[in-house]
Amino acid sequence: MRKIVGVVGVLAALAAGPAEARSLSAIKQDGTLRVGLTGDYAPYSLRLPDGTIKGADVVMAGELAKALGVRVEIVPTTWKTLKDDLLSDRYDVAMGGVTVTPDRASVGDFSVPVLTDGKRPIVRCSDKDRFISIKDIDKPEVRVVVNPGGTNQRFADANFPHASVRLFPDNRAIFKEVAEGRADVMVTDGTEVDYQSRLNAGVLCPAAVPEAFNKNDKALWMTRDPALKAAVDEWLSKTLKSGAYAKALAKAAE
Repeated sequence: MRKIVGVVGVLAALAAGPAEARSLSAIKQDGTLRVGLTGDYAPYSLRLPDGTIKGADVVMAGELAKALGVRVEIVPTTWKTLKDDLLSDRYDVAMGGVTVTPDRASVGDFSVPVLTDGKRPIVRCSDKDRFISIKDIDKPEVRVVVNPGGTNQRFADANFPHASVRLFPDNRAIFKEVAEGRADVMVTDGTEVDYQSRLNAGVLCPAAVPEAFNKNDKALWMTRDPALKAAVDEWLSKTLKSGAYAKALAKAAE
């Protein structure tokens, strides 16, 4: 029994350790870069009803693969399984608006930041002047809706102990909960707030907050390999400097 427990403990420790899967040389030898995308976070990536996926990071994934001299393979993942999928070697690089966090940095490498964003509320337009602070939202009568597994849920758990917080599993449909009156507020990254407000003009609006509730960097997240990180950083730095990434985001947000 002790031997079995010991083996289980070792396996658990290995599972929690840093991701050391395919190296850049292995990726090039295979000829395929596997890019993890959630497909539920426009304008970065959005899976359509027919199963195809579009968005700025779909385009950028192809460009990164081209720069590495390989083809791209899009691997579906979720915010809830993002870390486990990296650790289990399901993909090489995660894209699609991944927030830099200490727990993620402990098991994989982040690229140079793509952009800096922050959490803001999106509400029905009639409520845009009502929910302008965390204190305004954190009340028992306020219905907050949040998608599970990512930094949105972490933020809600940490800041809204008194509000009525409800998990909603489909981030592609979650904004209908606010628009159709089944929830009052969703707090997410500003890029998504602005995109969904344009998509649902006249119905959903950014709350008139004086500034974002916090600040966080978005980056590419990858398996631990210095050569892979160096190659990704080199490509990304050039792409950001040329304005190509910003153009891809703007086009995806149209």
